[in-house]
Amino acid sequence: MSGYVSGLLILVGINIIAVLGVSILTGFTRLFSFGNAGFMAIGAYTAGILSSRFGVPFIPALIAGALMAGLISLALGKLTLGLKGDYFLIATLGFGESLRVLIENIQITGGARGLANIPPRTTLLVVWVSVVIAIIGAWNFLHSKYGRNLMAIREQEMAADAVGIDTAKFKTLAFVISAIYAGWAGGLFAHYYTFISPISFALSKSAELTITVVVGGLGSLTGSIIATILLTLLPELLRAASVYRMLFYGIAVVLIVTLRPNGLLGYREFSWEWVKRLIAPKSGSSIEKGDAS
Repeated sequence: MSGYVSGLLILVGINIIAVLGVSILTGFTRLFSFGNAGFMAIGAYTAGILSSRFGVPFIPALIAGALMAGLISLALGKLTLGLKGDYFLIATLGFGESLRVLIENIQITGGARGLANIPPRTTLLVVWVSVVIAIIGAWNFLHSKYGRNLMAIREQEMAADAVGIDTAKFKTLAFVISAIYAGWAGGLFAHYYTFISPISFALSKSAELTITVVVGGLGSLTGSIIATILLTLLPELLRAASVYRMLFYGIAVVLIVTLRPNGLLGYREFSWEWVKRLIAPKSGSSIEKGDAS
């Protein structure tokens, strides 16, 4: 396998882990956040500093980065999750941008020049083992009683509160898990590129992660994964278009959102039975029965 293809697959895997975190928060709790790039930065810088300056082995450094992102999100969640709608979004946006400015002005992170000499520990095997673990973890969480409580909050928070669901607790839980996934992805990112700078975790990265979840379908893990693969590879497939490739990328995203307002899969999960019904339906009655279900 060529280095170019391997690099693309590594980037796809890192993005899948980060997007799964956003999907848990936004898709299954309906909390829109622009702070996930900040949590990626926390994971990346924590893991990068530990491994490059203190000689901490890769796996413990990666775990420490993810846990640090989770701890900071817990503190932030206690302060902001009481906010509703756009106010929570603005608060997380402010957190992400404030963190980026802080990183630019402290010495241990390398400041605006960035952090270099991070050991190259992220390989294709490491990334895709991480992806499998992340998918299994997210799937089991969302199909447990905790995930069902999140879906109840998404559909009608007041009703969920009325039947005894601790909405503040479960929103905080989703926020922390989302941050841990982002920190995990950030640590892998740092040990793949071996150099990180604050600009890598700007507001545009948070917007990219949120757009990917919307394109895949709010409430669909497999939709988020498919959208991540599509939107990560699309700019590379359009590379021949040179300076116009990001224009075409933007047009493609707008078309998907316009033609499929609920995303590629909406609230459904990918299954081979679903594909078979689309490709080779047995009869009209079976189609109606499948649609009704």
